Amino acid sequence: MKKPADWSQIVKESAVLAPVDRISEVLFGLIMVLTFTGAISVGTDAKEDIRELLWAALGCNLAWGLVDAIMFLMSLILERGHAIHAIQKIKSEKEQSLAREILKGEIPPFFNNLMDPSAIDALTNRIKQSQTPSSNLLLTWADIMASIQIFLLVFLCTLPIALPFGIMTDAGIALRISNGIALLMLFVGGYFLAGYAGFRKFLTAISYMAIGVLLVALTMALGG
Repeated sequence: MKKPADWSQIVKESAVLAPVDRISEVLFGLIMVLTFTGAISVGTDAKEDIRELLWAALGCNLAWGLVDAIMFLMSLILERGHAIHAIQKIKSEKEQSLAREILKGEIPPFFNNLMDPSAIDALTNRIKQSQTPSSNLLLTWADIMASIQIFLLVFLCTLPIALPFGIMTDAGIALRISNGIALLMLFVGGYFLAGYAGFRKFLTAISYMAIGVLLVALTMALGG
């Protein structure tokens, strides 16, 4: 007989950021700061204005890092609250067919279509035999640590892009180097994402870099 579900371990594992999540957070921060550096090249040539915009870019990513981390925690709480509610409904449902339908609604369609009714029934029975997860699992220390990772990923990815402005006297050259670093980081991020998804790495990296530039251009065109 299988052991009952260890909800605390499941919750702990769900708080760990997957590789695709980590890279996506970095790429999100890169696109944000590229919006600022693009505005620099379009809107001003003054060194003082350039440095002010770069400070604004760092401040923007600081703010977005905080927002992203908080939204991550809020999403986790909502998802786990929904999961606990679904488990309670399954455990209280007397009709096996109705319990099966509840569980089917929680399984992604791609996997749902691969499971026959007996497999779903076995899973509903295991849920019924387990204890209902405690509301204390809605938010854990592991979740807070994951949110801190998100904040650092979004914020720290701007530092290599801002670094040329702190060590070079020619703002024009610093700007080109900064944009080059950002594009390189987009390329590397796309390369690793391609490996995760099983796509062609070089082609995906080029495509991801192009999409990043396109999103920056679109954001600037819309006044972002």
